[in-house]
Amino acid sequence: MRRTPRVPTTTAGLLLAATMTFTGTATAAATTPAATATPAASADCRSLAPAPAQAQAVVDAACSQIGVPYSWGGGSIHGPTYGQDYPGGGPGAHDSQVKGFDCSHLVQYAAWQGAGIALPEGSWNQARWSGATARFTAAQGLAPLRPGDLLLWGSNPADPGTVHHIAVYLGDGKMVEARESGTRVMVSDVRLNAQYAGALRIVGAEQPPAGTKRFMTWGTDVSLRPEPGTRKPAVSLLPRPTPVDVLCQVHGEQVSAEGHVNDGWSYLPKYKAWISNIYIDHPDAWLPGVPTC
Repeated sequence: MRRTPRVPTTTAGLLLAATMTFTGTATAAATTPAATATPAASADCRSLAPAPAQAQAVVDAACSQIGVPYSWGGGSIHGPTYGQDYPGGGPGAHDSQVKGFDCSHLVQYAAWQGAGIALPEGSWNQARWSGATARFTAAQGLAPLRPGDLLLWGSNPADPGTVHHIAVYLGDGKMVEARESGTRVMVSDVRLNAQYAGALRIVGAEQPPAGTKRFMTWGTDVSLRPEPGTRKPAVSLLPRPTPVDVLCQVHGEQVSAEGHVNDGWSYLPKYKAWISNIYIDHPDAWLPGVPTC
């Protein structure tokens, strides 16, 4: 039950992201002026080639956000959020007042909502994600790609750590992206310019077991208990935000932690243990779509 707003982990990381995003969007804008681009209607945002159901779901989730404003640092796996003011000024100078997505959070949202795939934050981290099922170089062009693949741009295309922009491929040379401050989530032509760094495929990653629903935890050192309460010692710890597959939930011991009070507990069959719903990254205390045990 997370109600705490997401914030950047370090100032250094925030400023690095600012520098990379500023460089990338300025170059991209020179190729195709985003300020004059008109967002496509949601009906025009769709897979334009055959794709597996999981990839189609990623595309559908991204396309559901057509027209949502770009907001630097904005967005989460649950939807648009207010961003941060872009340190470089310009159209993003007041993005803390704009509720929307930046490029990497739109992709993170689409992967999670569409396929239960947990991508890291930051386009440069997503480019290096170890769970990718296939990778494609810039030299391969678009021929081997299919809808749902993630397109990358970097200041040094050979170095995934310099990737500053990411988008979801639709097929037929089109993509859906959150491009830059002052624009909205839109369908665009894929920019095969000097900064195009290739693509990665995320479908085929581990899927939730039948009968479960996937959520993310938040925080670190989250205790898993042998029963829905805290009286017995923890049987395991989750050291970082982790995808968890919930089978069912019950009302158990009321817990006060992290400024929240909740008696909801969820059963995780993978760990054969219970987790307080306080540590499930969802705005509702009682998880929607999860049956009572």
